[in-house]
Amino acid sequence: KVERRFGWDTHGLPVEMEIEKKLELNGPDDVREYGIDNYNEACRSIVLRYTDLWRKTVTRLGRWVDFDNDYKTMDPSFMESVWWVFKELWDKGLIYEGYKVMPYSWRLGTPLSNFEANMDYRKVQDPAVTVALPILEEDGLVLLAWTTTPWTLPSNMALCVGPDIDYVRAKKPGDDTTYVVAEALKDKVLGEDAEVLSTCKGRDLVGLTYAPLFDLFEDARAEGAFRVVADNYVSTDSGTGIVHQAPAFGEDDWRLCEREGIPMRDATDLQGRFLDSFTLGAGQFVKDADKAIIGDLKERNRLFRQETIDHDYPFCWRSGTPLIYKAISTWFVKVSAVREAMVRHNEGTNWVPGYVGEKRFHNWLLDARDWAISRNRFWGTPLPIWRCNACDTTEVVGSIEALQAKCGETVTDLHKHFVDAYTWSCAECAGEMKRIPEVLDCWFESGSMPYAQNHYPFENKALVEQNLPADFIAEGLDQTRGWFYTLLVLSTALFDRPAFKNVIVNGLILAEDGRKMSKSLKNYPDPDEVVNKYGADALRAYLVNSPVVRAEPMRFQEQGVREVVRSVVLPLWNAYSFFATYAAVEDWSPPEQPSNIADRALMDRWIISMVQSLVRDVNQEMEAYRLYNVIPRVLGFIDHLTNWYIRRCRRRFWHSDNPEDHEHAFETLYEVLCTFSRLLAPILPFMAELLYQNLEYGKRPGCSDSVHLE
Repeated sequence: KVERRFGWDTHGLPVEMEIEKKLELNGPDDVREYGIDNYNEACRSIVLRYTDLWRKTVTRLGRWVDFDNDYKTMDPSFMESVWWVFKELWDKGLIYEGYKVMPYSWRLGTPLSNFEANMDYRKVQDPAVTVALPILEEDGLVLLAWTTTPWTLPSNMALCVGPDIDYVRAKKPGDDTTYVVAEALKDKVLGEDAEVLSTCKGRDLVGLTYAPLFDLFEDARAEGAFRVVADNYVSTDSGTGIVHQAPAFGEDDWRLCEREGIPMRDATDLQGRFLDSFTLGAGQFVKDADKAIIGDLKERNRLFRQETIDHDYPFCWRSGTPLIYKAISTWFVKVSAVREAMVRHNEGTNWVPGYVGEKRFHNWLLDARDWAISRNRFWGTPLPIWRCNACDTTEVVGSIEALQAKCGETVTDLHKHFVDAYTWSCAECAGEMKRIPEVLDCWFESGSMPYAQNHYPFENKALVEQNLPADFIAEGLDQTRGWFYTLLVLSTALFDRPAFKNVIVNGLILAEDGRKMSKSLKNYPDPDEVVNKYGADALRAYLVNSPVVRAEPMRFQEQGVREVVRSVVLPLWNAYSFFATYAAVEDWSPPEQPSNIADRALMDRWIISMVQSLVRDVNQEMEAYRLYNVIPRVLGFIDHLTNWYIRRCRRRFWHSDNPEDHEHAFETLYEVLCTFSRLLAPILPFMAELLYQNLEYGKRPGCSDSVHLE
């Protein structure tokens, strides 16, 4: 018995985006005004509306799955197990709060994890500007810095040079200003006719102070802002060799300014709009303000050059809006502490194809960063962290029972609009313990699935522990940075073991034109029509025999499904029909005691040998999860059966000049078809069942109700 329960991912941004569109809400502020309780209940109301369609389609395709004993991530039992996972990580010292620059979806008002930021890159055209920053210690000396994000310039706090990079002081013909740029970029920035006055190393520029582009944060100078610092991350691949630092919006900027004791200032709000204090762009989305910022710099002679560049830029994979990078307080799992163990566990996992695990996933693990797991959203599993409003004492709750003991209330629902109301007195002072506002990343729920689906450890403790790691999972190539990854992070952190033994990595199914399948483009046939026209077996065989099961993309072609019918389904049905027709004429039934194979004709012994070789080969490939090696062998056997065995042996079924040989022919073809139906069961489940019911069910003692129970 293999338990395979259908699971519903009910939380997260897809549901929230749909509800916001339906309710005409535009971001977190609108949600709060609408009411988080009303909003969450609206989300709850739509998550299961497609259940009947899923059940019908999945069942029609012949997938074994239990829909009656399903699980949902919004079930209190599931959410309680997720809380247990979080509490275990907390107790192990693997959870921490950090103020870091994160990929930030301004449309959703929440940070995303680094692997989510990699899910939707698009080619865009952005402004690139070179700006002039006068040195205060020397009149007429200007540093030139380059950026592709003009909107970050109001929050500039420092300039960074490469300590070992050579820089020049140079003048352009007809210009009295002395400019400083990297020597390697002098010709590109200032022109070949620019006169070099002197050279120096980047470290010689460290400590110089400059006039910022805007006076918005002039008070930061007293805390060490607006000076030149050095770091090895600076290169001369592009720009000027001098990098503008806005620690509120760049990972290296944040790291460097924190190291140098330079303060952070942020001129934007959580919806990616400029604050009123920056009057030039007040209330505008930051990227929309680029034009006004560039115009203002030009008017004040602080713009040295303006151009545009085409580059790949990350977009929010849920809202389709461009991401920004923004410093924000976020909760993390300390993946760095278990990274080496994750690499070790991955080395013992069988990946199909192997290169995905050995290279793509392995390399991702080697550089795995700490995982940002908190989201500033509403419809999800709340972080089970309560904090005192007076002394900042923090408590983590790992179960419903523990929460009830703390708050003295009966707890039936763990969603944000319920648990945020539960408070208690701080044990350290007279303050009130209130839950922090964030919810968990739904990828944390996905990674917790092996435990939470069975309400572990509150129930089914032995069942879960005896059945982990999973024998086999399958998902798309994109999950190397998603589900495959989060499963391994949590299984390693909780139990120091892998999450799965075998994994088949699927490629993407594209439309016939090579583009992504799109409802709006209508560039693919209706799946229901394909199944109704050709049968689920033909569609299954077409996909299992495609590059998709080797983690490669494929272009779906209806012609391919039709070809499976021609080359697999019809020949096999014709072989059965041939047998059934003559068996009916002869009133033949299988003998209670099979005849000795050694006494049968050479053709009989040959086809029996072929089917046994096929069983051996298919078992070997299936045990190794190499599905793509199965269908070619099945096709080859059908050719042997129809074009060689049956065609060469027709007369043996027609005539009974030799009654023993006549009997052997029927017996052999019957045995071969019965064996073949079992072999086909995982691949062509409906055809296999039809053969079994017609050939065996009720015709021999002790047979099962279905070929799938054989």
